[in-house]
Amino acid sequence: MDVIICKTPLRVSFFGGGTDWPEFFEEHGGAVLGTAIDKHIYHLVSPFPSALFDYAIRLAYSKLECVRTVDEIQHGPFREILRYFEIQRDIEIDLTADLPSFSGLGSSSSFTVGLINALMAFQGRFIARQELARLAIHIERDVLKEPVGCQDQVFATYGGLNLVEFASLDHIVVNRISLPKARLSELDNSLLLFFTGIKRRSADVESSKLKNLARIKPTLKRMRDLVDQAHGLLTGNAPLSEFGTLLKATWQEKRTLDPGVSDTRIDQMYEAAMAAGALGGKLLGAGGGGFMLFFVPEERQAAVRQALTGYYEVLFSINAAGSSIVHS
Repeated sequence: MDVIICKTPLRVSFFGGGTDWPEFFEEHGGAVLGTAIDKHIYHLVSPFPSALFDYAIRLAYSKLECVRTVDEIQHGPFREILRYFEIQRDIEIDLTADLPSFSGLGSSSSFTVGLINALMAFQGRFIARQELARLAIHIERDVLKEPVGCQDQVFATYGGLNLVEFASLDHIVVNRISLPKARLSELDNSLLLFFTGIKRRSADVESSKLKNLARIKPTLKRMRDLVDQAHGLLTGNAPLSEFGTLLKATWQEKRTLDPGVSDTRIDQMYEAAMAAGALGGKLLGAGGGGFMLFFVPEERQAAVRQALTGYYEVLFSINAAGSSIVHS
């Protein structure tokens, strides 16, 4: 069998984060507006001749694991996904990524989606996108017991710039947002992404939010309404500068979800960018660290970059393709 290489995008979530929890959308309905970006996770899967070695499975990520059985694997998602596929031996998997994990770009779900996609190809099977997203959600939520929503798996699977609607776990609708080339380019060129320098596990912040779901439901409903406003703005003729205003509004709502969402350092970074000319922005992911996104007209970007000297900027583009097998 040949080597399998799977390429899976990370994502930027603009609006609606939190309404993609089944605990919320199965009662109230949820929606998110976001995009896959041209930063990726890569899985390289190849046969491993275990008869020649004293171990049967080799995994290379930030650590190297050479084990005799699946049960010995320390990396939970690797272990449980291999177990789900009933792969016991004779496999080698190498993982590389364009950006670090625990940074608010959906990397955990991109890992899960990409590994499932790669292992399906490794076994000579095909999986439809709908089933790929559904299986990734099942493994993260039901097998790994992670307190995650359902948007990241969808963006990693489908790619694109989308409005995703959640009615139930069996009824997730991906609405591709088609924009004129010039408007899409303006949106793409107005977005700046900076690393706060803080890495954190989203599970800690998300668990706290879920415990207080009854209290934050009104906020989540307002955040859900902002999804529709942003979609109407993008697909209409109003100036795109309003997109920045809406990002500012959703960040103000998001900050109230949990004390762990922001802190003094993050607030100071945000205010520095706004004072320099950003029209709006938000922290990506659960909060507490990771990447900060800003909407900045091109003529103001030099000033914002100057104000954020010392923070690492990642250049990126939106509307990337979904998880795909790029070599088989």
